[in-house]
Amino acid sequence: MITALGKDVFSVIEEVVEPSHTALLIIDMQHDFCSPKGLFDRIGKDLGMMRPAVKRVASLVETARNVGVTPIFIQNQWLPNNRAVSGSFLRFMIFKQGMDPKEGCTVSGSWGAGILPETGIRPDDIVVQKWRPSAFRSTNLDMVLRCNNIRSVVLTGVITQGCVESTARDAMFHDYYTVVVKDCVATYNRDLHDASLKVMGSRFDMISADELTGLWQGEAAAAAQ
Repeated sequence: MITALGKDVFSVIEEVVEPSHTALLIIDMQHDFCSPKGLFDRIGKDLGMMRPAVKRVASLVETARNVGVTPIFIQNQWLPNNRAVSGSFLRFMIFKQGMDPKEGCTVSGSWGAGILPETGIRPDDIVVQKWRPSAFRSTNLDMVLRCNNIRSVVLTGVITQGCVESTARDAMFHDYYTVVVKDCVATYNRDLHDASLKVMGSRFDMISADELTGLWQGEAAAAAQ
């Protein structure tokens, strides 16, 4: 840690991801985005990156639980009949994503909105529902983090250039140390994925799942001695 302009600043990644003040965010790992027969599959998106990412996220969730890191699941939501989306947002979904607006996306209560059980989610886990790409926009995420004395957020999930990057930016704007697990985020387009990682890597700490697991397990072992 260093002191700059009278403020304490974490200077190494070990300090940033120290389990006692870190939360693991699992963003939008839901059937409509990640599963065969989900919305993205039905409109022709490539899901090739999704399943490997889900597997790595599940392993990271288990490690997080073992070392005392709080997992928080982010769940994208739409009200039926598009009652919580604007014309401008529908324009994005229709003309950029190829969605049929009559069908909706992650509609509340639908199978498509469900969080993948393969992520290791439990009934007593914290779930924050969101209505826009950023998990901070009009949600209680900031309150939940502050009530649990969280200073750092570690981001995983989908879509890399969409909800993950939007949440990362807002996390920084809310004064959280922000870390992206580069092999635990996924999307339907490799070029967009790589471009987003390049942009996020210029702003936020970036780490692999294996590296993060090693740090957390090493800190847990040191604490147990």
